[in-house]
Amino acid sequence: MGRTLHVAKHGIDTNSGTYENPFLTIGAAAKIALPGDTVTVHAGEYREWVKPQTGGLSNNRRVTYEAAEDEPVVIKGSERVESWEKVEGTVWKAVLPNCMFGDFNPYVETVGGDWLLEPWEKPAHLGDVYLNGMSFYEADSLEKVKAPKERSTVVDNWTKETVPVKNKEQTKYVWSSEVDEKNTTIYANFHGADPNKELVEINVRKAVFYPEKTGVDYITVRGFEMAHAASPWTPPTADQPGLIGANWSRGWIIEDNVIHDAKCSAISIGKEASTGHNDRTHRKDKPGYQYQLESVFKAAKIGWSKEKIGSHIIRNNVIYDCGQNGIVGHLGCVFSEIYGNHIYNIAIKREFYGHEIAGIKLHAPIDVHIYRNHIHDCSLGIWLDWQNQGTRISKNLLYDNNRDFFVEVSHGPTLVDYNVFGSKNAHVNDAQGVAYVHNIFAGGSELRFSTDRSTPYHAPHSTEVAGFSAIFGGDDRYFQNIFIGNSEAAYEVGTACFNGYPTSLEEYIDIVDSKQPCDHREFFDVKQPVYIANNVYTNGAKSFDKENEKLDCPDFDVKLGIEKEDDKIYLNITMPDNFRKFKSEGHNTDTLGRVRIVDADFEDFDGTFLHLDSDYFDNKFGTKTVAGPFAGLDPGTNRILVWG
Repeated sequence: MGRTLHVAKHGIDTNSGTYENPFLTIGAAAKIALPGDTVTVHAGEYREWVKPQTGGLSNNRRVTYEAAEDEPVVIKGSERVESWEKVEGTVWKAVLPNCMFGDFNPYVETVGGDWLLEPWEKPAHLGDVYLNGMSFYEADSLEKVKAPKERSTVVDNWTKETVPVKNKEQTKYVWSSEVDEKNTTIYANFHGADPNKELVEINVRKAVFYPEKTGVDYITVRGFEMAHAASPWTPPTADQPGLIGANWSRGWIIEDNVIHDAKCSAISIGKEASTGHNDRTHRKDKPGYQYQLESVFKAAKIGWSKEKIGSHIIRNNVIYDCGQNGIVGHLGCVFSEIYGNHIYNIAIKREFYGHEIAGIKLHAPIDVHIYRNHIHDCSLGIWLDWQNQGTRISKNLLYDNNRDFFVEVSHGPTLVDYNVFGSKNAHVNDAQGVAYVHNIFAGGSELRFSTDRSTPYHAPHSTEVAGFSAIFGGDDRYFQNIFIGNSEAAYEVGTACFNGYPTSLEEYIDIVDSKQPCDHREFFDVKQPVYIANNVYTNGAKSFDKENEKLDCPDFDVKLGIEKEDDKIYLNITMPDNFRKFKSEGHNTDTLGRVRIVDADFEDFDGTFLHLDSDYFDNKFGTKTVAGPFAGLDPGTNRILVWG
């Protein structure tokens, strides 16, 4: 048993850290905490960047940071400002000495790096202003602070649809800044509020809980509220700091926290700078894709393996109001579990935009299990990009996102099972080797394939690179899903996008072999097989033209809806009268087969045989079951408690 070090607002950092003589700051405890120790933080507001110095040695000898039981603890990367001077009307200014920010001034530092697309001309800064907890919008001049314009709609960058701003009243609250050699001046429009009487805070620190050095393993962080970090843009080709994160280490547990208002990413389990840091942006000599390839090999040289990196657990957190990601990671996320999290309001302010934005955005999530998360009101729900091998996305609830799920440039095996994709744009498939089993798709699906980006694949359950391949499209499985047509979707609902594809590996090989000579180009020209059976199609959703066993109810109106009642979420869904009679056998490693390029099976994370024999609620079913995530789904009206 290790020590318990105490931190309290009445403490002093020169104390010994006992209950009677606590430290004043969490950072003071972090400097001396050793494997097996617990840092217990008592009620109060702590404005600091906690930088753990020493990690644990194993799962049994961790360094644990936790809020004292039943005591609210808030850690913030912001400082309160009470020195506002009126400029004119409802506009005020605060003149702050630059020494307040140290060597990192969020009002100088901007959101920038690889794959950032907007804004081009005037980059957004990492700073922010909060009035009683509400974040402001940045304006690019004092004149626009004086005359702010309320925005009621924006254009979705992907679908090009006009979508409503979630809180248009908030868009009137704006700020801008000027920085000279001595001072940082912040201008803000508070409308009817007096900022010297209300709670006004500004971003000051890059992170809230993040080690500055790598390899700080086996840390547990639980029970805190953490907010207000000037966290930078986190593409897969850069250092990826978050409001809280592991910084290229192993075995962190981040649980039972409330995390909000990160300028970019909230929780990071990603890469570090030595394997590349925005080289596409700075050097401009090669595409970001090429630098991302190089980062994989650079990571291997510094110990990217199951023995040294990853295996994190992120569970039961509430994450909201972040500009880029709720959870982000590249390479450092391998072999991790992400479950029980409630993630919402991610990238909906749209102050900046790029290709690395989602509630959960992971690259190279090898053997990562993402399950039982509740994700809504995000620019994109879950985006898995590159090297999705052994990845499982299971029993998640997604709705009211601009898009729910995007899987990109990967060869599988990737398993997507028992999820509810409830948004009108449910799915983008730019990968291969994915098995979709027992899901509800209530919106459109876009099919892409990237033959111009050859990406790595790995030995099963390992970071060892086994080869490279382009993405040909296909080699996917769609079994026992429910497709619900949606006239508002940007893309068609169903599996008809695969019309014309072969239905077996043998048929595919015969087609390739019939072309002479058949060594390279022929494999690009022939569509890979798809395996599609036992799906249900309603509301005009369209089926694969070679799917023989299906329940096709094009004129049946399913009427799927999400109902919120207190802290509970109910799914309302109506099913046709003959739905219960349409049953089929469950799937497993044998029935899902091997994926072609990787030559690997759909297995459990330890390489054992996989059985898909329990539903969204872990209810076991017999040899046959109905389609969709719920084994108990009946004809007629169903009201199902799906969260809370």
